[in-house]
Amino acid sequence: MSVEKITRMANDIAKFMESKPHDEGAALLAAHINDFWDPRMRRQLFEIIDAGGAGLRPLVLDAASAIRRPVAEAA
Repeated sequence: MSVEKITRMANDIAKFMESKPHDEGAALLAAHINDFWDPRMRRQLFEIIDAGGAGLRPLVLDAASAIRRPVAEAA
């Protein structure tokens, strides 16, 4: 999946969750990604975050610590 698509998907979830109190929104965003995104998608999200998070809404970055980081793929 492209960086743009992962970014857009994460930001779409964040936009919805921004209607909640901050901590609740961050927790719900992380829970959604943990429940519905496969490890490959979460790995791509963390590649974006680890590179500085360009284009991601602040709530995505705030939720990152509660998102399960997938184990690195074997080379």
